[in-house]
Amino acid sequence: MGQVAWKALFLSLFDYKTEKYVIAKNKKVGVLYRVVQLSILAYLVGWVFVVKKGYQDTDTSLQSSVITKLKGVAFTNTSELGERIWDVADYVIPPQGESVFFVMTNLIVTPNQRQATCAESASIPDARCDRDTDCLEGEAVVAGNGVKTGRCLKDRGSTTGTCEILAWCPVEKRSKPKKPLLGSAENFTVYIKNSIRFPKFKFSKMNVLATDNESYLKSCRYSQEHPYCPIFVLGNIVRWAGGDFQEMALQGGVIGIQIEWNCDLDKAPSECNPHYSFSRLDNKSAETSISSGYNFRFAKYYRDAEGVDYRTLIKAYGIRFDVMVNGKAGKFNIIPTIINISSGLALMGAGAFFCDLVLIYLIKKSNFYRGKKYEEVKSNSRKSLSSPTLNGNQSPEQLDGL
Repeated sequence: MGQVAWKALFLSLFDYKTEKYVIAKNKKVGVLYRVVQLSILAYLVGWVFVVKKGYQDTDTSLQSSVITKLKGVAFTNTSELGERIWDVADYVIPPQGESVFFVMTNLIVTPNQRQATCAESASIPDARCDRDTDCLEGEAVVAGNGVKTGRCLKDRGSTTGTCEILAWCPVEKRSKPKKPLLGSAENFTVYIKNSIRFPKFKFSKMNVLATDNESYLKSCRYSQEHPYCPIFVLGNIVRWAGGDFQEMALQGGVIGIQIEWNCDLDKAPSECNPHYSFSRLDNKSAETSISSGYNFRFAKYYRDAEGVDYRTLIKAYGIRFDVMVNGKAGKFNIIPTIINISSGLALMGAGAFFCDLVLIYLIKKSNFYRGKKYEEVKSNSRKSLSSPTLNGNQSPEQLDGL
């Protein structure tokens, strides 16, 4: 018995299956088939070709260059610095005009520091002491400003004190202004020049209006009506990002400027336009988080007539702007067009296969339809070859449904 089964299985490998077309007069399955066909056709035309532009070849390897330049002047009057004018050389870091730039809006100044010994700040836990043995000589103060000398300095009548350190003295002030010193930076402007290129299509463009009018960039400001004016007011950028400039200027923060280039190169080059969006990237909760805002320190050094080095330490608070550019370009190409059309035709075949499953497995008389669809034909049987009988007006076979 086993040999017979294996022999039948072996011989079945040489059977040939050919398609047989059966017209089933079943309105339910017929309606389902047309619905499936229309759905696939709508997907292919509407989504693949209209929305996703499946007939185009695309290039996402965008090459981009960003140059920034700020304009604006501010005035401050503080006890540490006196009356002072701030221009772009003072409040813009770095000054080279890169895609990431920082605008200083608030600061803590510690002037005339020199390397000497002094008391560490009492706000630093590792600097507190009761006796000299608490200040191990040569040990750096954790999160402090210098190295311990081995002495514990106490105020008269106090039982506790702070360790003496070797550092830049006096140590940095801890108090911060309640209002941003450079709050007028809200009216400063930034010029953002963006040049892009799609190498596959050798297409280049800039976000600056092509004009010979030299006064255009001096008077225009970016808006929805003037998308090719690359002059932005800092206060507007922060507002578009959902923030308040004066609040953000006090503690600092990070703003993202996104420039999106989505270009359909089947249209005129004038239709390829930049689209701007703005978002705040740092922690917005300034009151509930100790890590909110953005700040860093830098110093300006000088030497007096006696050759002693001094510095002015500045803890700068401000807004960092990150300019990010991305995009893609598309252009008609016959290869993706053929691929997507072939995929649609394959889906049409899958729809017919699905309806066949419904016809021969899920409806009431599925056994009847299955018997008509699948027929075994043997070459040595005249009866099989002549059944079912087909005349000239009966091809393919038609079956009346329920």
